[in-house]
Amino acid sequence: MARLKVDLHDVFNRGRLIDAALNDAIEDAVNKRLPMVEIIHGRGRGQLKKRVLKFLEQPHIRNRYHRVEKDTKNPGRLFVHFHH
Repeated sequence: MARLKVDLHDVFNRGRLIDAALNDAIEDAVNKRLPMVEIIHGRGRGQLKKRVLKFLEQPHIRNRYHRVEKDTKNPGRLFVHFHH
């Protein structure tokens, strides 16, 4: 299964870069009709995960994907699933 991976470790403390990386990944997945985007936010205190979830819940983003799945084996990543 083809999927796009976004690792946010390098931009964890730069808000605009986080949003840009997430937005680019969503755009790529929609344009390339990919079934999934894997977002690696890391474990830490959960602040980056909260920011990612908040980004994904924006109405103009939310209507582009089908669902978000939390990885049960690795709490440091999420999967965003698409139906095209």
